[in-house]
Amino acid sequence: MPPPTWMSEEEPSLPKITPIGFIRLMSRFVLLGFYTFSCLAVLLLLRTIERPLHGTRRPWTPKITQSVCKFAFWVLGMKHEIIGTPMREEGALVANHSSWLDIFALNAFDDVYFVAKSEVAKWPLIGWLAKATGTEFIVREREKAVYNNKVIQMRLLHGHRLLFFPEGTSSDGRRILPFKPTLFEAFLVPELYEKISIQPVTLIFHAPEGQDPRFYAWWGDSNLFDHLLKALTIKQHGTVQVVYHTPVAVNDFSDRKALARHLEAQVGSALPWNS
Repeated sequence: MPPPTWMSEEEPSLPKITPIGFIRLMSRFVLLGFYTFSCLAVLLLLRTIERPLHGTRRPWTPKITQSVCKFAFWVLGMKHEIIGTPMREEGALVANHSSWLDIFALNAFDDVYFVAKSEVAKWPLIGWLAKATGTEFIVREREKAVYNNKVIQMRLLHGHRLLFFPEGTSSDGRRILPFKPTLFEAFLVPELYEKISIQPVTLIFHAPEGQDPRFYAWWGDSNLFDHLLKALTIKQHGTVQVVYHTPVAVNDFSDRKALARHLEAQVGSALPWNS
């Protein structure tokens, strides 16, 4: 069975939508929708050329995804700050997870492919966009672990830099949930163990002034539609910081549990509320 979602005592309330807020919401929605689907059309067209020339590698189309993510932050008026340097060598990345905005923050300045739970593929619109941009979907059940590992290994061996959310669910963004070591089993095969590095990444969302500190978090049974309304309606957004830590070599660790503990500590070390 898939792990349960993380729950908290309460969720931030939704801001009231004023007439001006509604106009702002519609303007942002139209801009984002037009740009996203225009870029998606270009991506799908370009992929018909990219695939026969480069096979499983995607040297061009991820730049289109980056463009959409940067545009989203511009439309929202949300500051996006990079701390550290994304690694360029082959390997994977792991990050904490608190919102659908994580995808935009991590994709805006880096070529990565996400590993997501299979349920995401069925989400209206979002699932379709995720498939088009190369997301790998896995079934989070114990009996599927071997198959999941093989799929992940194949992607890594083809040079794709995959990004995982090892917590297995999203939280309120002010804490790190335990990293699930099962996800790291895929890196321990001989073909990857000696050459793969993993870069820990910390996402820090700072709420708009006067708003609940957990404003950007989306967890548990939160309604995605309401969360989107909140992001598109508010006048002044806050900031997201993306902290890239030093990559670690997988072969420095004897087992997946030790690797998971180290990466969890690295990601958690940058959260100001975790000190």
